[in-house]
Amino acid sequence: MDVALVNRLSASVRAADPDRYFSTLFAPAPQRPFLFALYAFNAEVARVSETVREPMLGAIRLEWWRETAESASRAKPRNHDVAKGLAALFAAKPVALADLESLIAARAFDSSADRLADFAALETYIDATSGAVMRLAAEILGGNPALVREAARAYGLTGLLRSLAFHNGRHKLYLPLDLLAALQVTPEEFFHLENTDPRFAAAIRQVGLKARDHFFAARAMPKPGAALAAILPAALVPVYLRRLRVGRDVPIHRRQMALLSAAMKRRL
Repeated sequence: MDVALVNRLSASVRAADPDRYFSTLFAPAPQRPFLFALYAFNAEVARVSETVREPMLGAIRLEWWRETAESASRAKPRNHDVAKGLAALFAAKPVALADLESLIAARAFDSSADRLADFAALETYIDATSGAVMRLAAEILGGNPALVREAARAYGLTGLLRSLAFHNGRHKLYLPLDLLAALQVTPEEFFHLENTDPRFAAAIRQVGLKARDHFFAARAMPKPGAALAAILPAALVPVYLRRLRVGRDVPIHRRQMALLSAAMKRRL
């Protein structure tokens, strides 16, 4: 992969996904371009739902990315930086086209009016989206993808909590319906709850507890070895959960320190 392309991909990841960008800096230098290609692709697919108002338009854009990945897998990339990065990734690493196609398919939920019945459905969604990205990153690094599930669920749940206000603004529900039913609030009511409403706080607390449980399960796993840089974003889970309680985001320097601490310990 040429230097100019790597620089453009890394810049796009830094802008769209700083957690994964800074985590990638702890990967071996020869592997970083491939992680940047994966993460840039993920950012493009994940933002599709943010740019459309109709599920059909989302489906069309996701199909464009499926065709882009397919052509890249045949070493015939479209004239797009992410497509060129994917072509280099396919050529150098044992990444299967089917894995990227599954990730794209899972993102159809984001543009739809569908909802998640329970926590099991929510965690299945996370496994298929951010979890798939973490598994692929582990494979790129030559690590064991089986070691990342708990870390991916912890990070995915926390990410949904951090973006809750944004998703409420576009009336997209990611919290499980059974959780809202237990709190005696409908989805439409939840979209308009104030942060100070005890039902809103209770929903955040329940999901946060799930994320914390997955984080501690991930911490109890064997050291990730070569997959360290892939799971490093999950090191930010405790920091993010603490800040959620006070309604403030985490400054970038605080995130960098948390990532550095985990990288030095070689584990979460």
